[in-house]
Amino acid sequence: MNRVKHFVTAVCLMVLLFSGYVLAQEAAKININTATVEELVSLPGVGDSVAKSIVEHREKNGGFKTTDDLKEVKGIGEKKFEKIKDMVTVGGSSQG
Repeated sequence: MNRVKHFVTAVCLMVLLFSGYVLAQEAAKININTATVEELVSLPGVGDSVAKSIVEHREKNGGFKTTDDLKEVKGIGEKKFEKIKDMVTVGGSSQG
């Protein structure tokens, strides 16, 4: 019985640790609906000009519904999008 308690405790601990890791990964993503130009330029391949285009597109169109919408921004092609897609979020659960 003692072994079962230890096993259950270990499993619970692993679940908690994994949940914390997942939440930390999501928190580390840049929200393209709220990010500043300074935050956006931290993304690989995104310079000042593209970051400004992202902000302008967001302001003109009322925000991004999915991260795929980034491909509508001048300067974000398929290659650049593939590099940054896992580093950005729109907040909520609509990610692609």
